[in-house]
Amino acid sequence: MSRPASASDRLAEALELLASAPVVDGHNDLPWALRKHAAYDLDRLDIAADQTGALHTDLARLRAGGVGAQFWSVYVSCELTGDDAVSATLEQIDIVDQLLDRYAADLAPALTADDMESARKEGRIASLKGAEGGHSVNNSLATLRALHTLGVRYMTLTHNDNTAWADSATDDPGVGGLSPFGHEVVREMNRIGMLVDLSHVAATTMRDALATAVAPVIFSHSSSRAVCDHPRNIPDDVLAQLPANGGVAMATFVPKFILPAAVEWTARADENMRAHGLHHLDTTPAAMKIHRAFEAENPRPIATAATVADHLDHMREVAGIDHIGIGGDYDGTAFTPAGLDDVAGYPNLIAELLTRGWSHADLAKLTWSNAVRALRDAEAVSRELRETRAPSNATLDSLDSPAS
Repeated sequence: MSRPASASDRLAEALELLASAPVVDGHNDLPWALRKHAAYDLDRLDIAADQTGALHTDLARLRAGGVGAQFWSVYVSCELTGDDAVSATLEQIDIVDQLLDRYAADLAPALTADDMESARKEGRIASLKGAEGGHSVNNSLATLRALHTLGVRYMTLTHNDNTAWADSATDDPGVGGLSPFGHEVVREMNRIGMLVDLSHVAATTMRDALATAVAPVIFSHSSSRAVCDHPRNIPDDVLAQLPANGGVAMATFVPKFILPAAVEWTARADENMRAHGLHHLDTTPAAMKIHRAFEAENPRPIATAATVADHLDHMREVAGIDHIGIGGDYDGTAFTPAGLDDVAGYPNLIAELLTRGWSHADLAKLTWSNAVRALRDAEAVSRELRETRAPSNATLDSLDSPAS
């Protein structure tokens, strides 16, 4: 009679699985952290060195975590608008390209699903770019296409604030989901092969985008609203639409989105940051000192790998095993779950799912195959659309403010 698997057995099994089916992570904010913490000086924050305590991400911990592909977020704050947002996005794209040049032995540039598979075979981490927030294109479809030319393979339609053409989950309703121009953005993204990312958007925007999209959508870092009732999460009716669309919902690790007890605590912590004149998303050392002082007086509810697994169990039940993935949001959050403290933590999540009876085949879909397939399918749709649809030169004014 065989003995029950121990925690160390499960962890060893998880590491073995990740060696063949590594993690595709949908969202990592290292580029913005490099901007805020080091003004893009890669000598000051060299990820070839141990950056524990400064960053969630460095090369050794990516390797230890079994990461095989990373969508690097080229996020810019909603405080940047118009051409300033576009310029900052270009700077974010540039720092990812600098990372790829500097760490070429570990990071492989990837534009396609085939590139992701090639990088995996080479033992390098496929590196893709994702723009976080439609303000990055300043209401310009030509700018959208330019970002795609520069390697951006998804765009999150909003960040925390609405755009003129799409409602955010964390702003007051503006256009009721997507405006006519917003629908055209989705159509043009499908045409060029850029994944439509529905993290951060209002549920109305999710539903409108799914009604228009003819290629798979993704949620690069969102979890289940049924498990944790936060507007950043995905309602069940939207999850249930993913099989028909072919999309993938990538569960996030951010405690305030996954642990109900953390929602109210984080609201108070964020208010404390604003009272000190700081942005609530600030993770610089000075900001974290304020956070830690608040935490010392107000103990923080702690999420764990089991918390994330609860979301994945539910998302799998509603959307199906072919339509879920992982998007940790490392270096974009002040706090992380215990056991998922940084990018080395993914094996702990896989070990937890093994304990819950997930098969190796299902885990390989979660970690690798689903995300690769979604991008491959989007590429196929793009090839078809480019044969029948010219680039759109529509403008916000032409579609959302038509002449009466």
